[in-house]
Amino acid sequence: MPKLKTKKAVMKRFKKTATGKFVRRKAFKSHILEKKSEKRKRSLCQKAVSTKGDAKNIQQVLPYI
Repeated sequence: MPKLKTKKAVMKRFKKTATGKFVRRKAFKSHILEKKSEKRKRSLCQKAVSTKGDAKNIQQVLPYI
């Protein structure tokens, strides 16, 4: 069976934790920031853990991570 290719776009967006969960950036932090409150912008800077269903799909496209 041939080797599986890693999806590089997904590899750049997700990191795997020691417990096997995937960490991602939050959306809506790139532009149109004037109307967003400071509290909201701070919370958007924090990392988020992907859901269990998404983690299954991420694991398929990142076979060696």
